[in-house]
Amino acid sequence: MFGFISITTLAQLNQQLYNRYDVYREKSLSDRRFKHEDIMALLSRLGNEFSVQEAGKSVEGRSIKMVTYGQGPERILLWSQMHGDEPTATQALADLFQWLASKDDGFDATRKKIRESLTLYFIPMLNPDGAARFTRRNVHGIDINRDAIRLQTPEGRILKRVRDSLQADWAFNLHDQGRATSVNGKPASVSLLAPPYNESRQVNQTRGDAMKMVRHIYNQLLPFIPGNIGIYNDEFEPRAFGDNIQKWGSRTVLIESGGYQNDWERQEIRKLNFVMLLSALESMATGSFHKLNVKSYYQIPKNSHRRLHELIITNLNFEGVIRDVAMDRREIDNDNFRYYYAEAFIADLGDLQTSHAYAVFDATGLTVEPGKLYNRIFESVSELMNTDITGLMKQGFTEFVVQQKADPFTVPKQMPVNVYSVLPEKERIIRMGGNPSLVFKRNGVVTAVLINGIIHSFDD
Repeated sequence: MFGFISITTLAQLNQQLYNRYDVYREKSLSDRRFKHEDIMALLSRLGNEFSVQEAGKSVEGRSIKMVTYGQGPERILLWSQMHGDEPTATQALADLFQWLASKDDGFDATRKKIRESLTLYFIPMLNPDGAARFTRRNVHGIDINRDAIRLQTPEGRILKRVRDSLQADWAFNLHDQGRATSVNGKPASVSLLAPPYNESRQVNQTRGDAMKMVRHIYNQLLPFIPGNIGIYNDEFEPRAFGDNIQKWGSRTVLIESGGYQNDWERQEIRKLNFVMLLSALESMATGSFHKLNVKSYYQIPKNSHRRLHELIITNLNFEGVIRDVAMDRREIDNDNFRYYYAEAFIADLGDLQTSHAYAVFDATGLTVEPGKLYNRIFESVSELMNTDITGLMKQGFTEFVVQQKADPFTVPKQMPVNVYSVLPEKERIIRMGGNPSLVFKRNGVVTAVLINGIIHSFDD
């Protein structure tokens, strides 16, 4: 139970929601690799405030559920995970369910206004078969978001049927985008769009209202992630659901969740999804978005064409050549796609002064050497973790061998060094696609090491 919170402005509401987020966070979805059975278990626990019904089945027969909340005249359709490897908004919808089911927490007036003004329809995992494999497409290899015309996927047919049966007033198309998406040289942590409904990108009443809502969401996010919000490319895509649903008469908003510094599991962006969705619902319930004008939509910065790297090392003097080195990372899945480990690779080399990254390390004046293999074999990863790893890194050791099999999927993610059961041959050169371990020294003293695409700096 909480004391009453006096919320006098929308900015205060957003800040209170942000501050209280952990109260409503759905704890069963702690990372991005959850599956259909996790969602089914979560929905089975929803209270009487919600109605849960089957909207249809996926190619492989997994149940696709629709959750309904509220009794208001405005019908709002929200769907997530149309692409199976884009789970951030699904987690945020689960958090939203927790908030909607709560009471006596200072938000009851807002909750009541939403409940009486809107009826919310959620499809929290439209592509469960893709989620099972943590992949974008459905089992037949079709991108559901390019199936709005042919309707060859059962998942696409479900979305079309639900939208048409509701004649939804609003539609929220919830996606993830790559961490490399940028806006003005910074991560595009959230990208927004009021999709066009024709090639000429005209603005009718439907799209105009969606544009006002996008501007509203942008305004609410700005205090939290200034400079990290962009507008997604609005080129008309005749096969896409967002563009067509806008054309079919539902005011449609696209939200793309992107990267944020050190937020590999996108939990900070999940939190911001929770805040922005509730802010949007409050604005629809009160009609406050109407105060904005369409012209303000065009003032939102556009996403950049240039991709963002994870790390750029500038002025690296190695092999007698001075180069900038850009590194990115890929995720390697285990057999059931629930777990992964990250593997870095060199994505670009040379003069990279026009490129941007999450992190930049200037190697000017530093000598560079390959990382060293520690000559002791540890019995287990646990024994290695109990060692002074930082002290060994300061001596230039980056590679370690353990006697017990080192499963990369179970090695703790906070382990900063490379751990092997059988030592692979390491790169001692810098080439595209490689993943070298490097030691940086100033006056013979190790000041930093590069291990698996991450710089560990020891400068005071």
